[in-house]
Amino acid sequence: MADIKIKTGKMIWKNPVTVASGTFGLEFAELFDLSQLGAIATKTITLHPKKGNEPPRLAETEAGLLNSIGLQNPGLENFIKNDLPEYRKIDTNLIVSISADSISQFGEVIQALDRQPGIDGYEINVSCPNVENEGIAFGTNKEVVYNLVSQIRKNTERTIIVKLSPNVTSIEDIAKAAEKGGADVLSLINTVYGMAIDIETRKPKIKNVIAGYSGIGIKPIALQNVYRAAKVVKIPIIGMGGIRNINDALEFIIAGASAIAVGTQNFVNPLASLEIIQGLKKYLDEKKVQYKDLINSVNF
Repeated sequence: MADIKIKTGKMIWKNPVTVASGTFGLEFAELFDLSQLGAIATKTITLHPKKGNEPPRLAETEAGLLNSIGLQNPGLENFIKNDLPEYRKIDTNLIVSISADSISQFGEVIQALDRQPGIDGYEINVSCPNVENEGIAFGTNKEVVYNLVSQIRKNTERTIIVKLSPNVTSIEDIAKAAEKGGADVLSLINTVYGMAIDIETRKPKIKNVIAGYSGIGIKPIALQNVYRAAKVVKIPIIGMGGIRNINDALEFIIAGASAIAVGTQNFVNPLASLEIIQGLKKYLDEKKVQYKDLINSVNF
């Protein structure tokens, strides 16, 4: 049987499959044993509770999903008290996704979480397109990304994963800045910008008009971003964006991802991540190839 264990930063994964932040929660435990995943990423947590954006904030499209949730979450204190104990019960890596409206506030959140046991890594969300003065304000400027990651690095020895936005001029520059700042891993991509209009009312289908677009429609965009980032950094990449099945996952791995995350597909098929794990083992056995040799193995 193929060995699909990987290491990213200080994290040892039993397999290279996780779930994208905001698309997956503890309620999935009713459907399968969550410890079968290589890692679990929480919904993004902020220092203070956020009620999110006004509805309507979800709209299905011809090929994917528009969302403008706005990082709705119960806040750091509530997460530590109520959610973290439940996540600790799951026998796999726990990645806590965080966002903030200043570099100092990122540090405050990290310091509080770093006092808590049972957390393996942090996903630094610098790429959410659905909030003002947060996330996207950090992720589009290489100097800001470098300064942010450098400060976070001073506050923790745990694995730092920086989640990148595709809505930038040069993904290479942002990726290199995150690596230089001390990131252990990159994850990409977050959603692209999108919108939809109701032709009967002529109103946008999303209250905020412009939303984050995810799902199969963004897969080619995500794939080329992963490929480009993998060419300029030495740290591992978690690839995401339109992954539905093992074939999609394999494309990302061959393009340069060491691990993959299932996002919008969780709403369509909650068992997609498990099917990908099994499919990966089958593929490696049939092709008689080692997993490490599959990563970044595009033939020209």
